[in-house]
Amino acid sequence: MSIVRDFIRAIRITLILWVVTAVIYPAVILLVGQKFFPYQANGSLVQDLQGQVVGSALIGQPFTAERYFWSRPSSINYSTADPKNDKYHILRTGISGASNLAPSNPELLKQVQKRIDKLKQASVLPITADLVYTSGSGLDPHITPEAAMAQLNRVARIRGFSAEQINNLIIKHTRGRFLGIFGEPGVNVLNLNRDLDVAQAARE
Repeated sequence: MSIVRDFIRAIRITLILWVVTAVIYPAVILLVGQKFFPYQANGSLVQDLQGQVVGSALIGQPFTAERYFWSRPSSINYSTADPKNDKYHILRTGISGASNLAPSNPELLKQVQKRIDKLKQASVLPITADLVYTSGSGLDPHITPEAAMAQLNRVARIRGFSAEQINNLIIKHTRGRFLGIFGEPGVNVLNLNRDLDVAQAARE
């Protein structure tokens, strides 16, 4: 009888733990997230001036127009390749990934030199590492404050803003170290570029 009793007790405990961990806990976290952190809980989605979702502040995306701040290069092009024209099989890598090219690989050196030439041509100086080297995830939404400042004059000139106006936007979107000690400061490129469009529309 003791074996049967212990077995029934084990089943009860298992069911109780399942209800707590698989039902109650997720439900509580969901409610807390939607109540106190709805923006983060729903994916940190960013909308354009028309109210359309243009991306997530947590995931980078490519910006190539001169009037925008350029993002960090991505070896997977932020997984935005056209599935019908995926020459380099970017989408096959999933939603994130690195090139895995060694520092001595000629292909990597060629890619880096091409980015350096583009930055020099656009007078983006000084050239920072995050503007020529890709991140490990390929989805990094941030650049360093130094990389943003290097692009300030270009963006200000093309949009007709003063350097001070652009600098204020950079400061606004600069995230500091977590708890003041972990990580490095970063500028969210998507949020920064969205605010540029907002400021441009307000002026026009």
